[in-house]
Amino acid sequence: MSQVKTNKPLVDFDVQLKAFQIMCHTKAMAEHYESNKEVAAKYVHSTSRGHEAIQIAAGFNITENDYASLYYRDESVLLALGFAPYELMLQLMAKKDDPFSGGRCYYSHPSVKKKGYPTIPHQSSATGMQAIPATGMAHAIQYFETQDLGDENRPVVLCSLGDGAVTEGEVSEALQMAVLKMLPIVYLVQDNDWGISATGDEMRAMDAYEFAGGFKGMKRFRVDGADFAASYDTMKKAVDYARIKRAPVLVHAHCPLLGHHTSGVRREFYRPAGDLEEHGKHDPWVKLREVLLEFGMAEKELDNLAAEAKQSVEESFERARKAAEPEANSVMNHVFAPSPITEEKGKRQGENSQQVMMVDAALHAIEEIMAKHPDALLYGQDVGINLGGVFREAATLADKYGVDRVFNTPIQEAYIVGSTAGMSAVGAKPIVEIQFADYVWPALNQLVEELSKSCYITMGKFPVQSLIRIPIGAYGGGGPYHSGSIESTLLTIRGIKVIYPSNAADMKGLLKSAFYDPNPVISLEHKGLYWSKVPGTEWAKQPEPDEDYVIPLGKGRIVQNASQDSLDDGESIGIITYGMGVHWSLKASKGRENIEIFDLRSLNPIDWEGITDQVSKHGKILIVSEEPELNSFAESLAGRISMELFELLDAPPKVVAAKNVPAIPMNVTLESEVLPSAEKVTVAIEELMGY
Repeated sequence: MSQVKTNKPLVDFDVQLKAFQIMCHTKAMAEHYESNKEVAAKYVHSTSRGHEAIQIAAGFNITENDYASLYYRDESVLLALGFAPYELMLQLMAKKDDPFSGGRCYYSHPSVKKKGYPTIPHQSSATGMQAIPATGMAHAIQYFETQDLGDENRPVVLCSLGDGAVTEGEVSEALQMAVLKMLPIVYLVQDNDWGISATGDEMRAMDAYEFAGGFKGMKRFRVDGADFAASYDTMKKAVDYARIKRAPVLVHAHCPLLGHHTSGVRREFYRPAGDLEEHGKHDPWVKLREVLLEFGMAEKELDNLAAEAKQSVEESFERARKAAEPEANSVMNHVFAPSPITEEKGKRQGENSQQVMMVDAALHAIEEIMAKHPDALLYGQDVGINLGGVFREAATLADKYGVDRVFNTPIQEAYIVGSTAGMSAVGAKPIVEIQFADYVWPALNQLVEELSKSCYITMGKFPVQSLIRIPIGAYGGGGPYHSGSIESTLLTIRGIKVIYPSNAADMKGLLKSAFYDPNPVISLEHKGLYWSKVPGTEWAKQPEPDEDYVIPLGKGRIVQNASQDSLDDGESIGIITYGMGVHWSLKASKGRENIEIFDLRSLNPIDWEGITDQVSKHGKILIVSEEPELNSFAESLAGRISMELFELLDAPPKVVAAKNVPAIPMNVTLESEVLPSAEKVTVAIEELMGY
């Protein structure tokens, strides 16, 4: 190598040379993908051309003790962290040995849980969505530090975003929590003035740097993202600030876009020639090459580095092209991580236990969990020290366990749910609450894109341990925004579990099991059953189980048996139900010996064996649900029974459910008309008996 100048540069010469070598690979990869697009573009991908300087600077400044949440253009971050082009190409071509997802996810969508590398959980392609899980990681880091359980290396989180994503509301939720809690996170915003075909001027009134100025306490930097030395220096300052001050930072890096938006949206489709030419003037590879020439390196040496990278990339591409495809029979692997709770344990009725209301059984379950597990924390709207939940379901917990473990959040359903993905990746065990089922919808982006897919996409590396409690159902005059049922919507989301207890004993046992389950579990808890104030729900009060009581998710329970005589005579009916439906069914069947009631308790997983047993025993099945009937879970279950158990049936399965209206009316007379009831169940029983 030729002699270099000895005056001290802003960044060490060796660091800049290493960055240039990586840039040579980035450039060669983009060019080779383009020249072999019939192979490379089979699956959509983006390259980092134009962004490589700031990305390499970011990768160089985080350590194996840190955490990162990247976005789909961040291949140069991965190269800077030490991943080989071959490993990235395995994901490009969706090969079996793709180290991140085993062929299940797009190029440059890493999931990394490997010694020597930062922890990088799954993040989706939905722009901006990663900001909330990333902030949840920083939140968990801070939580452990408040409990004296933190890492002595003082980890930070790197969250990488495109500037267009900053217009997303969920990014605002993340930034709000970061400054509210003063979390150790660096938001790197890469701004190339384009969305897909929309320019920055079309999409925003201000750039990310200006926008972040509205979040009091957010340290901010601007940098030329095409200048490696400036980028490295800025990222070092940003990461050091977050690591030392334990406070959030935003870096706004302006970058050229030299490649396509993606392989499927090519630059020549929408970008004028003048724009391409202007961006080309700021090529980071050219800029860094000129810097190295100024420091005395010969052109031939730099050309040799580029040639070596080109050859390496070509060889890696060919090797990846020939690599094995995933095995078709592996497609169902890692839908869920295995649960440790596989059988009912503990005492359903503890020694000297008193009858308790469902709300108290839930409170006691969470209290016992928190006493035993310092990594458990509880948060949501109004669950903190002043109120303890609008249903008093968290009363006294903040007093007992402190405001760092039990705390209020802003009205941010997306953050409440999405942050649990980040919390889980760091090792915290979050229990969160959405105040009413009717307000869950802002959280669905996070639930679907970040939580539900994580275990599957990462080949089991990052299941999300998250217990999400949601009060649900009508309870007398709650009206159209506090009475809804949402289980059918939730049950279309694969990768989450849904429980629905009908009584205090099941409430406690299911909550315990849900907490220990390594997957996202939603606990739907009927407001009308919390205190048994709704007439006919006294049975929801039960003797309290002991502390060790757990119920395997997916196991139903017969709460009322049909008599043997009615079974022998073929005159019995099996009612399959859950939640409030159990209570309507109990009242409707009072005095009847021919009615068996099977409480599902868990809607996903579902006890198909128990359902099959009910169909086999009775031949006539009634399904009772509070949701509107059309296109509902209950209707789907009736269809599945008809398809799979047709030969066991003596009559078509019948459904009792709510009327098909958009909302529950406020007026209690109208509400009663819409909802199922014991009387409506009685009518259905008579109709089914007469079939």
